[in-house]
Amino acid sequence: MQSPFYNDAHDAFRREARRFVEREIAPHVDTWEAAGELPRALHRKAAQAGLLQIGFPAAYGGIETADPFYMIVLTEELARAGSGGVIASLLSHGIATPPIAHAGSDEQKRRFMAPVLAGEKIAALAITEPGGGSDVASLQTRAVRDGDHYIVRGSKTFITSGMRADFITTAVRTGGDGMGGVSLLVIEGDTPGLSRTPLSKMGWHCSDTATLYFDDCRVPLGHRIGAENQGFMAIMLNFNQERLMLAAQAWAFAQLCHDEALAYARERTTFGRPLIRNQVIRHRLVDMRMKCESVKAWLDLLAWHVSCGRSPIAEICMLKNLATTTLEQVANDALQIFGGAGYLKGNKVERIYRETKVLTIGGGSLEILKDLAGRQLGL
Repeated sequence: MQSPFYNDAHDAFRREARRFVEREIAPHVDTWEAAGELPRALHRKAAQAGLLQIGFPAAYGGIETADPFYMIVLTEELARAGSGGVIASLLSHGIATPPIAHAGSDEQKRRFMAPVLAGEKIAALAITEPGGGSDVASLQTRAVRDGDHYIVRGSKTFITSGMRADFITTAVRTGGDGMGGVSLLVIEGDTPGLSRTPLSKMGWHCSDTATLYFDDCRVPLGHRIGAENQGFMAIMLNFNQERLMLAAQAWAFAQLCHDEALAYARERTTFGRPLIRNQVIRHRLVDMRMKCESVKAWLDLLAWHVSCGRSPIAEICMLKNLATTTLEQVANDALQIFGGAGYLKGNKVERIYRETKVLTIGGGSLEILKDLAGRQLGL
């Protein structure tokens, strides 16, 4: 029986996305992991396949839909390649560009959004700073008016696509302390005074990650997204969508770990019989499946609420925590089933196992989201 949340259009999109992953991504993941970045050509190919434009305005090259299930389908299919870095880097515009779509002018959308959706430019979001992560209201990077420009001084870190980005949606302090003094600027990658340092990570190797330094960067006032000192709310709205998609990513990789472990248990022979004939292995696989199905049920339900125009902040925070901790558990179980073979590089489960921790940190850490959910629930 077909899920009530998915229809024939979703199925058709799934088939297109799966063909793209099999043809353009899966054969190249190891090469990209070694290179430490994705080729720019992949963004153009993904745009031609209609994978970068979901949810953005049609007037600027997007594919309009209020249906988050298309992005869940896309995330699941991209996850089949077994690399979180591919998803993070290829879809970094998914967190960098929505503030422009929601609050930008027509000129800003044409200049900073349309070429990204076409795969010609790469966008990144720069919020986190060396002195603070999820505490956005305390950011220190400052932008001071100088005629028709802002002078930007400060730094950002852990920036996905930070080395390659042409457009960097950057949170800066234009006013006083707290959330009321934050603005968003689009800073172009070739701006004088901007320098970048690559970061070496435990996982997501093919996703270039950087620390950015702004040394008196002159940014035109016309690059400000929305009103001055009104950027905090746009950032918060962005987080809700990001956390839902991080939950989808965690679920998709947990499901992949289960499927990989199941296939291995069926083909691996120990003591003269398939590994799956051992009750302890079957029970472990059942537990993995149970956890994955539970996360997916809640993911689909909350995606439906979002499609109805609701904003279930507490529930999305809790889902993100459940999905990412489930991934940690399922990836660990999958690696145990693989045994020594799972510890070897080039194995999807080995790569996913290394990448689990970033999902419990990115988009709001486990602890931060528990606290936020508690406040939203009035606890």
